[in-house]
Amino acid sequence: MRHLTLTSAILMTTAMTSPAFAESHLQIVDEPLELTIHMHWPRAQGYGVGGDASKIYPVEEAARAMTNIFLKDATAGANSTDSAEAMNLMLAQGKLPDIVGGHLIQQPVNEYGPEGAFVPLNDLVKEHAPNIQKFWDEHPELQEAISAYDGNYYYIPYLPDGEFARAWYIRQDWLDVLGLEQPQTVEEYHDVLIAFRDGDPNGNGKKDEIPFFSRQWEEVNRLLTLFDARSSGSDTYHDFYVDDAGAIVHPYAQDAYRDGLANIAQWYAEGLIDPEIFTRGSSSRDYLLSENLGGSTHDWFASTSGYNAALADKVEGFNFIPFLPPASTSGVRMEEHRRIPIKPDGWAISYMNEHPVETIKYFDFYFTEEGRNLANFGVEGKTWDMVDGEPTFKPEVLSSDVAVNSQMYLEGAQIQRGFFQDYRYELQWTSPEALEGIALYEANDLLIPQFLGVAFNQEEQATFDKYWPSIRTYMLERQQAWILGAGDVQTEWDDYAATLDKMGYPQVIEVMNAAYARQYQ
Repeated sequence: MRHLTLTSAILMTTAMTSPAFAESHLQIVDEPLELTIHMHWPRAQGYGVGGDASKIYPVEEAARAMTNIFLKDATAGANSTDSAEAMNLMLAQGKLPDIVGGHLIQQPVNEYGPEGAFVPLNDLVKEHAPNIQKFWDEHPELQEAISAYDGNYYYIPYLPDGEFARAWYIRQDWLDVLGLEQPQTVEEYHDVLIAFRDGDPNGNGKKDEIPFFSRQWEEVNRLLTLFDARSSGSDTYHDFYVDDAGAIVHPYAQDAYRDGLANIAQWYAEGLIDPEIFTRGSSSRDYLLSENLGGSTHDWFASTSGYNAALADKVEGFNFIPFLPPASTSGVRMEEHRRIPIKPDGWAISYMNEHPVETIKYFDFYFTEEGRNLANFGVEGKTWDMVDGEPTFKPEVLSSDVAVNSQMYLEGAQIQRGFFQDYRYELQWTSPEALEGIALYEANDLLIPQFLGVAFNQEEQATFDKYWPSIRTYMLERQQAWILGAGDVQTEWDDYAATLDKMGYPQVIEVMNAAYARQYQ
């Protein structure tokens, strides 16, 4: 007979106020306490299944049973898919819910927290959240990274687990057909892409192969790293980075970028890059691989390696595998993208919350073993079981046609609350090919440090907001035009650099470095 866990037993009852609460060491309050929450993130605009507050997450039901705290949806901007817009709407309304959570909350929380809109958490955590405090004690640099300009921190972040994320992929079966070895340098990679273009590796007698493609157009910028330039400093596209001198700069304002982008434009002109790289969209990987047209890309380990099994019966001999990043023009191998250890997502306590102690204890619940399992794997007995001390997804979860992460989102797990992710959640559905690739990357020490962001004071934020949005737009417009051949980055570089200066790039870099020095140095 299968034994029910305490949580499962409670969830089978209809009365959430049953005496079973008294048996739980995780219970926070004696009487049920309702807290309102703003939870806006890309996959759901509201705290409920699919953003529908009337459909309570199974994870929420289990958390209620264990803690006696109930979260009630009060999400602003539920009709918008833009989390920043929803946050601005909520702040403008002035009436904040008890908990403010979701996507990209760090900047507004750090800006308005010191003004009194959000509760500083330093002392609350030290006094009432031992599990969160233990995490900070073990990772003091991450607490430093989320702190506002006044030295306090105002939100509990979503903390990813694991290191490796994306990798370079290549059609090993195409290499075999053409009698080629995996490319070890950027020059060899260029030669392989030419061979993919001209050698008919898919064997259909047509010159229809797409040597390099990407389902996210921004990934074409990863080619910059092969020419000793950078495309980003974090897991966010087009981000700033810390240069060798320890200063904050932007990759698209560096001479190395000029030279790297000139090479990307040349590869595009040669037909080595998908001609629809900017328009094909997120379905490009599915289409180009299933139609036996795509040769190489830069994408996530787990999902990309999954195509070997998915297409085994459709494309004979299909073998799409990770390979080491080609050495750059100066001989450097690096993987620019990695899992950032801390996200600008999570949740905060608003100044209108009348129960900050109970709320921080609730946040701490998700750092306990039970709460962390709940946040990562869903409800025990429903989506997973404990097997030999390991949280293990049920076979029906792993074999479903719906991706495991998508299933978890509907359960209320892996959503952008403040929690510490457990890589075992992803490891279970990562293919053997991906695991081999991760081991290969790990053995070659390819990862580089990431820029974890800065917290501006009000004056710095005003300067950044005044100049940066238009600068970023201009950078991306010119970048796309140059790649497509509408202009020449080499001959137009001086005018481009002068325009950046006129638009306020020096002022942006000044406030970035001032904030960085205050926060980290």
